[in-house]
Amino acid sequence: MAEQKATNIHWHEGDITRKERGDLLGHGGATLWFTGLSGSGKSTVAVALEGVLHDMGVLCYRLDGDNVRFGINKNLGFSEDDRAENIRRVGEISKLFVDSGVLVLSSFISPYVRDRDLVRQVHEEAGMDFIEVFVDCSLEAAESRDPKGLYKKARAGEIKNFTGIDDPYEAPSAPEIHLHTDQQTLEDEVAQIIDVLKARGLISAT
Repeated sequence: MAEQKATNIHWHEGDITRKERGDLLGHGGATLWFTGLSGSGKSTVAVALEGVLHDMGVLCYRLDGDNVRFGINKNLGFSEDDRAENIRRVGEISKLFVDSGVLVLSSFISPYVRDRDLVRQVHEEAGMDFIEVFVDCSLEAAESRDPKGLYKKARAGEIKNFTGIDDPYEAPSAPEIHLHTDQQTLEDEVAQIIDVLKARGLISAT
């Protein structure tokens, strides 16, 4: 957990509650945390899900692993410590989205259980829904896709600390949603997630 360095600060509560924001939007907020190997399909599933939710009138926003490294996390690399800080920051950003009533779709390799568990913890302590989505795919299938050519570079020694090659990936033991992207169609994956969101009462079941 990151150390609190600032002193003489106080949390300022507003007058509008999270429930009131949810009532205005017509749905609940939650973080869907997509974790899996590079090339497993995290971003692909999140983009497809975003489209379906938008068509349903559900306000959502995607946070993508590469995208945030162009901005808020541009000063972080891929060491274990930097990965942990990357996930911590994104977890806090996701929490803010959820407080606003938005469904946030966070797509990050997030290879370490402890980092994902810390994000879960900050959500649960705030009474917020955190849904871990394990985008499961064999290393062989992910490497055969290699959409960014990263596996090829990692195998050639051009990229260090690459998850699945010279850095570990710790798979979730009990994710709320378990997708098998080397076995399922994209439509089936999205439908599986939608069913969970409906069952949790986060979006309308009709």
